[in-house]
Amino acid sequence: MEDDRNGEGEKGFKVKDRRRFNEEGETKEESAGGESAPSGQCSCCGEASEPCGETGDEPGQSMPMPEINFATFILSLSQSALIHLGEVPDPVTQEKTEALPYAKQTIDIMVMLKEKTIGNLGKEEENLLSGILADLQMRYVEKTK
Repeated sequence: MEDDRNGEGEKGFKVKDRRRFNEEGETKEESAGGESAPSGQCSCCGEASEPCGETGDEPGQSMPMPEINFATFILSLSQSALIHLGEVPDPVTQEKTEALPYAKQTIDIMVMLKEKTIGNLGKEEENLLSGILADLQMRYVEKTK
């Protein structure tokens, strides 16, 4: 927080609009008079010297973020468990390494979610969670034999 002072001598907040789109729905780089991030700063948030993950591999290339819903959340947890099981390479190191305690923890989180969401999921969401969970549990059992 910056130490801005309002007229009453109290600390205030400085609000910086970091939205990528203007009121017309155009990206700020495309809109007339729109500000773009200075060189060496992230094009999406304007602060980090490295891209913060919302841009693609090439400079100026945006990578669309997936819709956030229950299915993408479960798929994200599943991917994390597969990484810890050593089934898929770590996205950072590109190496397959096993971390079975972390895989078990992620699977346990998914079991908890299944129990806590009984009666609140659609049929497709329920089938997705049950199917992925069964697959991950079988893979974990195979790894721990």
